[in-house]
Amino acid sequence: MVNAMRSPLMERNRCNCAALRKASRRLSQLYDSILAPAGLRSTQYAILAEIDRRQEDLPTMRELADTLVLDQSTVGQNLRPLEREGLISLALDQADRRRRLVKLTKKGRSRLAAAFPLWETAQRHFETSFGTQEAADLRALLLNVVSERVLDADNKSSLSGS
Repeated sequence: MVNAMRSPLMERNRCNCAALRKASRRLSQLYDSILAPAGLRSTQYAILAEIDRRQEDLPTMRELADTLVLDQSTVGQNLRPLEREGLISLALDQADRRRRLVKLTKKGRSRLAAAFPLWETAQRHFETSFGTQEAADLRALLLNVVSERVLDADNKSSLSGS
């Protein structure tokens, strides 16, 4: 007998989170394979690019975590291999010695520069396959999701539906 009301758990691809995670894994696979000749994964490239953007105002680990929408321990785990490879360095902030600043080294800047044309290839591949305007629209939607503070798990009113 067919049930007229199907459980949301039974509806294929209804979960927003699962769909986003699947898409993220697929894109990460694409970017990782294209960035591999530079010796970087997409997550590492994103971290190095963010640090490079902040070279005039070096980020702390907390600021980097907030920008990348990660917790501090995950950022620390991701920074360790980059530090071991000499791509980044951590330094105490001279103005506030409790803060550790993340800095791109000369080697890190060089690796990022070598990876940039590969990243452009990955971007071009995705945009050619998906559509340039569609890719721009998708980025805008996803960045909107990132910026929506109402989605914060600690915002109890949004979780209760009230």
